[in-house]
Amino acid sequence: MSNQYETVFIITPVLSEQQMKEAVQKFRALIVEEGGEVVHEEDWGLRKLAYPIQKKSTGFYNLIEFKANAEFINKLEVEYRRDERIIRFLTFRMDKYSVGYANKKRSQKKPEKKLEE
Repeated sequence: MSNQYETVFIITPVLSEQQMKEAVQKFRALIVEEGGEVVHEEDWGLRKLAYPIQKKSTGFYNLIEFKANAEFINKLEVEYRRDERIIRFLTFRMDKYSVGYANKKRSQKKPEKKLEE
């Protein structure tokens, strides 16, 4: 049975926008290749870090919500560690309350986007 997970990772700020997008695409593709399903994705953009990491004070934040088997998480985290573009990451399994909250939060965001257009 697959669980729902949320992973947030921070990409080093020294990359071009194209290189940053390639890094995000790599992890999205990894999830799909391993039989996972991307449920939601957010690019939070360049943000200030709470404390310097590898002498960097900012980073590109990304969130991917996905469904996958538990065994896949180790493989994903090994790939984060191997990729020099990733300076921090956090992955956690969402319980039914987290999933419900995330869905509710997204459904509230959608009408705002329509108003802006």
